[in-house]
Amino acid sequence: MALDVDIASAVFMLPNSDGDFEPGSAAYLNALGQRRRSVLLAFAPKAAGTFLRTALLYAVNGQLTRVTHANGGRDGTPYLPIYLLYLAGGVPESTLVAHIHMQALPANRHLIEALDLRPAIMLRSVPDMLVSYLDMIDSEPPTPDHWLNVAIPSAYYGWNAERRADFLIAILMPWYASYFATWRAFAAEAPERIKVLRFADVRERPVETVRAVLEHSDIPCTDEMCELGAEMAWRERHESRFNRGEDGRGRARFTRRQLETIEQMLFGNYDLEAWRADLMP
Repeated sequence: MALDVDIASAVFMLPNSDGDFEPGSAAYLNALGQRRRSVLLAFAPKAAGTFLRTALLYAVNGQLTRVTHANGGRDGTPYLPIYLLYLAGGVPESTLVAHIHMQALPANRHLIEALDLRPAIMLRSVPDMLVSYLDMIDSEPPTPDHWLNVAIPSAYYGWNAERRADFLIAILMPWYASYFATWRAFAAEAPERIKVLRFADVRERPVETVRAVLEHSDIPCTDEMCELGAEMAWRERHESRFNRGEDGRGRARFTRRQLETIEQMLFGNYDLEAWRADLMP
């Protein structure tokens, strides 16, 4: 594949220190972004992202594409050259589907706006997500590959359940709270750009959820293909760790003190009342 001179030059198009692009560069990138549409699932960890991306990949015969240096991290930043390769028409040839754990921090927002990306996010009970995270760590070998940017102490596996939960809340909750706060602010300012999904929709209406994400991304998909995507993702749900998807596990697992800590980090520090019913049911 031969890149044209403008796109080759854009690879070295450095933004300002906050990630914003000069007006001329932003206009060029925005025009480039109209060439091909893509899917961006900007989910928090343990929010059914792997399940939904599987459905989307089958629905549009898409290509799961790593748009960050390392997909395992929970604070991803989209990498401009990867999108330039895609928008140039070569890599990948099929529809790009990206799934990254990213906050709507200023640098990420600037890139999203410059390339006219249309991210989707997922609202799910935070206690339930944390329990799912605990289960993953406890059930899989203690390897950094599964830590998602959190260093698990070697002594962790000798702690009792309450201490393990205390540790995870102390380490992960500040990130989760900031994640939802940044996306809440972005969605309030640009509601047409952000698709806000709810966990119950994925579990109870998967076909409609697949269709909603693709419509938001401006990617055509027939009813039959949306149904096929949801069906195939359900068949492979154990591979995507979509094993339980139950509501209320967090409230059953955590102590009242731990739940109050989670609630304080979410609502005592940030204006997230509009999402309270989803994040702390």
